[in-house]
Parts: sequence; C-alpha cells; structure tokens
Amino acid sequence: MDSWEAVLLVIATMGSVAAAAGAWFQERRSSATQLAAVQRKLDLVMDHLGIAAPEEPEVVRHLENGRTIEAVRAYRKQTGASLLEAKQAVDRIAADRRLPPFRTRT
Repeated sequence: MDSWEAVLLVIATMGSVAAAAGAWFQERRSSATQLAAVQRKLDLVMDHLGIAAPEEPEVVRHLENGRTIEAVRAYRKQTGASLLEAKQAVDRIAADRRLPPFRTRT
C-alpha cells in the first residue's frame, strides 16, 4: 500500500466517524426538542383542566426563604424547563402559596 493510499484511508475513516457522531448528536437533540414540546403541551392541558402540577419541595423552600432565582434554578434542574417556563411556574407556585414572587433581601 502506497503512503497516499494510507493517508486517504485514514481521512476517509475519520470522516465516517465524524459523520456518525454528528448524526447521533442530531438525533439526541431532536429527541430532547420533541420531549420539551410534549411537556409544554401537557402543561397547557393541565392548566386548562385546572390540575395543579406537583410542587417541588426544594423550589418551595427557596421561595419561602425569599430566594426566587434559586427557586427558578432548582425548578429548571428538576424539570428541564426553559428559563421562561421555569419563571412562570415558580411565579404560579408563589401565587398559589400566597408568597410574593420577588422579595428583596435585607
């Protein structure tokens, strides 16, 4: 085998591996997007039917301590929601518990 043939074989192999990895990452990203869309639809149906989503104890604890940002962060970590969805959910939890959504730290 000539040295050019070996170089071409290595390049072709690297290209094949890169293409397979790219397809795998694309499929994974697509699945995550589809799951997020299904979850948003389920949340809308639950809101329409007046079914309250279960509250996360860590989120409630942060809200009771006046740490809204930490509550949003905890909600996102537990549910995988976007920043806007998490903020809206935390505001709903605060309203249901009659806690102010934002408190100033003293």
